[in-house]
Amino acid sequence: MSSSGELAFDYGFLLHTSEEATATVALNEYLSSRSYLAGFSPSRVDQEVFELLHRPPAPQHVHALRWYRHIAALQRETPSPDSSIKGKRVQHPWSAPAGSNLPKLRLYNSLTRTKELFVPQNGNKVSWYCCGPTVYDASHMGHARSYISFDILRRILMNYFKYDVFYCMNITDIDDKIIRRARQNYLLDQYREKKPAAAQVLQDVLSARGPFQAKLAETTDPDKKQMLERLDSAVAAALGPLQGAVESKAGEADIQRLAQVLLEKAKDLLSDWLDAQFGSQVTENSIFSLLPKFWEGEYHNDMDALNVLPPDFILLGSFDFPVGRYESNGSVYFDTAKFATSQKHAYGKLVPEAVGDMKALQEGEGDLSVSADQLSEKRSQNDFALWKASKPGEPSWDSPWGKGRPGWHIECSAMAGSILGESMDIHGGGFDLRFPHHDNELAQSEAYFENDHWVRYFLHTGHLTIAGCKMSKSLKNFITIKDALAKNTARQLRLAFLMHSWKDTLDYSSNTMESAVHYEKFLNEFFLNVKDILRAPCDVTGQFEKWEAAEMELNESFYERKAAVHAALCDNVDTRSTMEEMRALVTQSNTYIASRKSSKLQPNRMLMKSIALYLTDMLKTFGAIEGTEPIGFPVGGDGHHVDMETTVMPYLKVLSDFRESVRKIAREQNVTEVLQLCDVVRNDTLPELGVRLEDHEGLPTVVKLVDKETLLRERNEKKKMEDEKKNKKEEAAKKKQEQELAKLAKMKISPCDMFRSETDKYSSFDETGFPTHDVEGKDLSKGQTKKLRKLHEAQEKLHQEYLQTNQNGC
Repeated sequence: MSSSGELAFDYGFLLHTSEEATATVALNEYLSSRSYLAGFSPSRVDQEVFELLHRPPAPQHVHALRWYRHIAALQRETPSPDSSIKGKRVQHPWSAPAGSNLPKLRLYNSLTRTKELFVPQNGNKVSWYCCGPTVYDASHMGHARSYISFDILRRILMNYFKYDVFYCMNITDIDDKIIRRARQNYLLDQYREKKPAAAQVLQDVLSARGPFQAKLAETTDPDKKQMLERLDSAVAAALGPLQGAVESKAGEADIQRLAQVLLEKAKDLLSDWLDAQFGSQVTENSIFSLLPKFWEGEYHNDMDALNVLPPDFILLGSFDFPVGRYESNGSVYFDTAKFATSQKHAYGKLVPEAVGDMKALQEGEGDLSVSADQLSEKRSQNDFALWKASKPGEPSWDSPWGKGRPGWHIECSAMAGSILGESMDIHGGGFDLRFPHHDNELAQSEAYFENDHWVRYFLHTGHLTIAGCKMSKSLKNFITIKDALAKNTARQLRLAFLMHSWKDTLDYSSNTMESAVHYEKFLNEFFLNVKDILRAPCDVTGQFEKWEAAEMELNESFYERKAAVHAALCDNVDTRSTMEEMRALVTQSNTYIASRKSSKLQPNRMLMKSIALYLTDMLKTFGAIEGTEPIGFPVGGDGHHVDMETTVMPYLKVLSDFRESVRKIAREQNVTEVLQLCDVVRNDTLPELGVRLEDHEGLPTVVKLVDKETLLRERNEKKKMEDEKKNKKEEAAKKKQEQELAKLAKMKISPCDMFRSETDKYSSFDETGFPTHDVEGKDLSKGQTKKLRKLHEAQEKLHQEYLQTNQNGC
C-alpha cells in the first residue's frame, strides 16, 4: 500500500499465480512479516491483487484477511481507483463554536450610584482599603454587619473570581469619641475610688441630672430622645428608694446598697457632669491610649470568633498635608472652596447634596469640634480639620503649629495612601461614612496626589437595625458581638448576612436569625443524607451507575443552578439570590433522593457527591464552612478541625448494624423488651453523644453525626409534641366519655318525666307527661306544642333504646 499511488510492496509474483487458494497462502505468508496498513490509499498493485481474489481469504489466513478487509473498506470510501491514486485524503474543515457571553462581575459603585463593570487597575491584583473600627467600646452587631459583609465580598473576589486581593484596614485609636470616653472613664473611676457617702452620691446625681434634663429637652431626634428618656427614667427609679431610705434613716447597709444601685444607673449622666467640671485637668497622654488598646484587642478577638479573615495589613503611617490648606489658631484646615475651583477636582463626590449640611458636618467633625469658637476658626463651614490644636484635657503631640493631634479624616488618608499609593481599586466602609468622612478623604487625598481617581470603586454596606431603629452606641440600643454569639453561632450569623443584600439595610431580629438557623439545618440534613448514601457498601464499578431520566433531569438542573449562581455573584455579588438557587438545588435533590428510596433504590452516588461537593465549596468560599471535610459542615461545631466523622463513623456503623440485627431477631421472636431497649439506644443514649439513628422500613438504618445541642433540642421538642398529642387524646377520650355518660343519663329519663321537672316553664301536663299549659296557666300555642312534640318523640326513641339494651343485657 502507498500514500502516493506507487508500489508499497512487491506483489508481482502473485499476479502469475492462477490458483486462488495458492495465491491466498502466499499472500498471507508474505504479509506476516510486513506492515500493510501504513498508507492512506491502495496502490495499483494492491488493486490488481485484490481483484485476483474473488472472495475474502479464509479465517486461518489472518494477515491476508485483514489486508483484504482494509482494501475493501478503502474502496467503499473511494469513488474510483483513479481518484484514490491522485492524492491524499484531507481533513474536513473545522469551524469554531460561536460560544456565549458569560456574565462579568459588576459592583455597585457609590461614586456613580450604579453597578459598574469591575476592572482592576493592575491586571488581576486588587488593592482594597477598608475603614476599621474606632476602638472605645465593645464591638456590636452594627460593626459585624460591615466587617462580615466585607469579609464575604473579599472571600468571593479571592476564592470565586480568583482575584489577587491585597486587603488593608486601619484602626482608629485617637478621635473625639475615644478622648471623651477615656477621660470620662478615668474621672468616674477616680470618683468611685473615693468611696463617696450615700448622701454625696445623692447630691451629685441630682446636680448632674439638671444639665442632663436640659439636654433631653433640647433633643429633637426621636430615637436619641427616646434613649435619653429611658436613661432618665432609670435614674428616677433608682433615686426614689435612696431618697426614701435617707429620709427614713434606714440602716447604713441598705442606704449604701441603694447608693451603689443609683451610681450604676446614673453613671452616664454623672460621667458627663464630672467631665464638664474636671475634664480639663486630665493631661496624661497614657490615659488616652489604655482604652483603645484594650478595645482593639477585644475587636480582634470578636473578628476571630466571627471567622472574619484578618487584614493583609493593618495600617499606621504618616502623611504630608495636601495643598489647599490653611492654619487657624493652631489648627490646620482643608480649604474645600479652593479645592473645588480646580477643573479636575470636585468636593462631595459621594453625596453632593449633603455639602453644607451642618448636622452631617458636625457629626463628621466630632462633638469636640463643633463649638462656636471652633467653627469661627474656619473660612467655610464645609472646611474640615487636618490638624486639631489640643485643648486642656485632650492628648497632644508637638507639631510646627503647636501641640495638637491629627484630624479624623486625615488619619485614614494617611494610612491608606502610605501603603496603597495614589490610587486604589476598592475603598469600603459603612453607609453612614459616605459624608462627610469619605468625601473628605477623597478631597484631601486627590489634592495631595493631584489626581481625580484616588478610589475607583467605593463600596458601602447597609445599616443594621434593631426593631427598625439603627443600631448604634450613641443610642445605647446595641447588641455586642459576644452577646449575639451567645445566642447564635458565627455560621448562623454569616448565613443571615448571606441571605440579605450586602448593600441594603438588614433588620437584626429573632425572625432573621430563625430563618438562618432553619437554612443551616436544611443544608446540614442534605449533607448528612449524602454522606449516608456514599457510605453504603459499593465496589469500584458500582460507583458509576447507569443514568436514567431522573438523573439526567437533576444533572441538567444542577448545571442550570450553577449558571444562575454565577450570574447572581456577577450581579453585585448577590448572595441573597445565590442562597435561593442553592436552596432550590437542595430541594430538587431531596425530592430525587426520596423518590429513589420510596422505590427501594439507591440514589446515584456520583451525582449526589458532585452536588454536595459544589455546595460545600460554595459555603467554604463564603466563609460559612471551615475545615478540611470535603462534604458538609464540620462535626463538633465551629473551631473543631479534627475529622471526627472519619474517625468514629466506622465504629458507629458496626453498632448500627449490630442493633439492626438484634431488632430483626427481636421482631421475628416478638421480644418487645429488646425492641424497647433498641429504641432507648436510638432515642436517649446516642443523642447525648451527638449521634442520630434514623430507622426506615425495608432500608438500612441511617447514621448521622449531629451537634449534641441540636439533637437534645429536637428530642425535647419531639417529647413536647408527643405529650401534647397524648394530652389531646386523653382530653378527647374524657370528653367522649362525658358525652356518653350524659347521653346515658338522658336515655334513662322516661318521656313521661322529661318535662315534669320544668315547673318554671309549664303548669299542667297530660297523662303522658306532655305539657299543656305554660307557667301562667295559658294554653301552649300550636308552634310550641309542635316543637315540644318533636322533643318528646326523640326522647321516647332514646328511652326505648335504653330499655332494649338493658333487656338484651339481662
